[in-house]
Amino acid sequence: MSKPTLRHLAVVARDPEKLAAFYTEVFDMEVFHRDPDGSFFLSDGYLTLALIAHRLDGDVPVGMNHFGFQVEDTDVTAERLRAAGAAAPAERHTNRPFAEYRAMDPEGNWFDLSAHGYGGPPAPEQ
Repeated sequence: MSKPTLRHLAVVARDPEKLAAFYTEVFDMEVFHRDPDGSFFLSDGYLTLALIAHRLDGDVPVGMNHFGFQVEDTDVTAERLRAAGAAAPAERHTNRPFAEYRAMDPEGNWFDLSAHGYGGPPAPEQ
């Protein structure tokens, strides 16, 4: 079995379009998806960066929101989480082609699990 890889970071932003311009101009990242809500998804060719639009009526603060691992088998990883005393991952019901599951570490930090990837360029060969 291959080692899980950290492939995704998500930040809640007040102005995702401005941040997307910053990361594309300064770090040559490429926008590969834009949600109707104004969220932007960028990639450096390996890691995806989600710039999630902050909603004034929401209770999610601006800043780091979650990260995501690409894994070979979500069922095996879910079993490892349960064995470590964590809650079973929750299935993410979404029409977007991103992570299949959301879970939490022992301190309450959210992370996603995906076997199919995060929508950016394919992972480099290992």
